[in-house]
Amino acid sequence: MSIVIHHNPQCGTSRNVLAIIEATGEAPVVVEYLETGWTRPQLLALFAAADLTPRKALRTTKSPAEELGLLDPGVDDAALLDAMLEHPVLVNRPIVCSSKGVRLCRPSEAVLDLLHRLPPGPMAKEDGTPLIDAEGKRVG
Repeated sequence: MSIVIHHNPQCGTSRNVLAIIEATGEAPVVVEYLETGWTRPQLLALFAAADLTPRKALRTTKSPAEELGLLDPGVDDAALLDAMLEHPVLVNRPIVCSSKGVRLCRPSEAVLDLLHRLPPGPMAKEDGTPLIDAEGKRVG
């Protein structure tokens, strides 16, 4: 199975996760979900595989979640899903799928658990925090 990343190129974490995957030599399938949108079955399958609920997957910052009233705990999963289908930016990212599982990769080092080999080091997170040392070992 190839690696699939549901990616937003405007997001630093998403760009960093993509760079980590590519540094392993993998050529991931990149799904720019802000352009393609989501389908209900796709989101339900991703959330189930990643052990997420729509509430856990909701992007609450830099999204219209607050304006749409979605931060109210009384908003149910069906309403959140409907909003995510209408406004793809409401889904937190990046979501990565590999033969080792599916995960919302925030923070970016979460992707390391989905890779078959670590990228060569040194490598750091988008904020400069080391992830892989010069010997290619995971930091932290």
